[in-house]
Amino acid sequence: MNLVETSQAVKSGDVSLGIELGSTRIKAVLVTHDFQTIASGSYVWENQFVDGVWTYPLEQVWTGIQASYTQMVAEVQSKYHSPLTKIGSIGVSAMMHGYLAFDQAGKQLVPFRTWRNNITGQAADELTALFSFNIPQRWSIAHLYQAILNDEPHVKDIDFITTLAGYVHWQLSGKRVLGVGDASGVFPIDEKTGTYSEAMLEAFNTQDAVKRYSWNTKDILPAVLPAGQQAGTLTNDGAKLLDASGNLQAGSVMAPPEGDAGTGMVGTNSVRKRTGNISVGTSAFSMVVLDQPLKAVHRDIDMVMTPTGAPVAMVHINNCSSDINAWANLFSEFAAKLGVDLKPDRLYETLFLQATHSDPDVGGLVNYSYLSGENITKMSAGRPLFVRTPKSNFTLANFMATQLYAAFAPLKIGMDILTNEENIKTDVMIAQGGLFKTPVIGQQILANALNTPITVMSTAGEGGPWGMAVLAIYALPGENEDSLEDFLDRKVFANPESMTLSPEPDGVKGYQQFIENYQAGLPVEGAAIDDIPERK
Repeated sequence: MNLVETSQAVKSGDVSLGIELGSTRIKAVLVTHDFQTIASGSYVWENQFVDGVWTYPLEQVWTGIQASYTQMVAEVQSKYHSPLTKIGSIGVSAMMHGYLAFDQAGKQLVPFRTWRNNITGQAADELTALFSFNIPQRWSIAHLYQAILNDEPHVKDIDFITTLAGYVHWQLSGKRVLGVGDASGVFPIDEKTGTYSEAMLEAFNTQDAVKRYSWNTKDILPAVLPAGQQAGTLTNDGAKLLDASGNLQAGSVMAPPEGDAGTGMVGTNSVRKRTGNISVGTSAFSMVVLDQPLKAVHRDIDMVMTPTGAPVAMVHINNCSSDINAWANLFSEFAAKLGVDLKPDRLYETLFLQATHSDPDVGGLVNYSYLSGENITKMSAGRPLFVRTPKSNFTLANFMATQLYAAFAPLKIGMDILTNEENIKTDVMIAQGGLFKTPVIGQQILANALNTPITVMSTAGEGGPWGMAVLAIYALPGENEDSLEDFLDRKVFANPESMTLSPEPDGVKGYQQFIENYQAGLPVEGAAIDDIPERK
């Protein structure tokens, strides 16, 4: 669209809004119906470790959403000289899983327990055995069952549990629903019915610990909807929550709320069988849409769903870029002491480019970038730890490459299960996330780590909110006549801009040496967790 056409689209409300609440940033993205981003706004936030729980206050959810929306609207006004009063469709996405519990009056019962917590080990183990289906610690049902096992007093008052995306959608539309992708991290989904497994619900409800409560599990869970269905409309109260100025009208079509994994699949056109994608940020996950069932239950492989309800094997790691950011902040502070004002983009680009001069095995350096516990490597708490020996080649190039190697290490360990034990193959593996904003470097290291070609699309920087805006368009009448797979191929990604990098033999060999050193040192990391107390 040209400027005049875009301005008219804004005036007529032929635009869609994607909102995503990520681990470190809340972002609102406005797109026209040819999928072009025309305005955005963002708000930086960070989780808090309070009383042994990683959490975010819900008050900050709305502070962040309103700040992002206000910033986006200001950009619309500046570019197109028109107030934003109507939006055709809206979709909400957020970091997946976790636990939000409310009573009958809609009062929050306990602080939001995010995906980052690993405090539900007993529940996850018992439910995995009960269902013969892997239940990760971060899933909502694991949090609920752990609260039951702990005899937490709030459990008797539960009327509704949901995810962060489900909560925001509920407040905007009044509907207690989830997209099937996000719902698959609440409770296991039956692929045939497209909703929660009746057999597993029955098994859960008949547990002695659960039978003590008057509520029925199915009744306190959100309803499940696939992509393309309408999930209510924006209410008057919801419009006021979004737009504090009061200019936004109610009535926008609401798409089923999704998790960041689902929007990552959409944003990388990875919803067909035998496609895969990797999203990296504070946490990271890889997702492979399966064309065959797995042979066994793996505690490090999560079974979730695409936004249309197809089975996906997911490797999720709690830690990815946080330690890189911490070291970058240290370098930025040092530069400031020298009187050098380094903008973040230049700082990261300079450090990442330095990594291209590293030894293939990063000089024998090892880093454990665990700001929080890491389930795949059985680490119960976070202890970032950088390790070198007297013989290590300790250079800036090797140091920075080690940070990137370490960011992908737990993901590599999980992906090896799919490739080596399950013999899962993909036709394409597409990556997205902030680590790929600097071209080539992170992409090549990931290709070497996984020993597979990695594609990065031009939309890699758009991320989840753009993917959610695409799903919001797909929820509009007339847009969902095609399957989501065909809709993405024919309309959204008809002429994709992308770059694919293949593994380098020396890089593959070097990364393999690194991962062997990494795994050999895990007992040292475990000892650090046991010996060094948390700072209060």
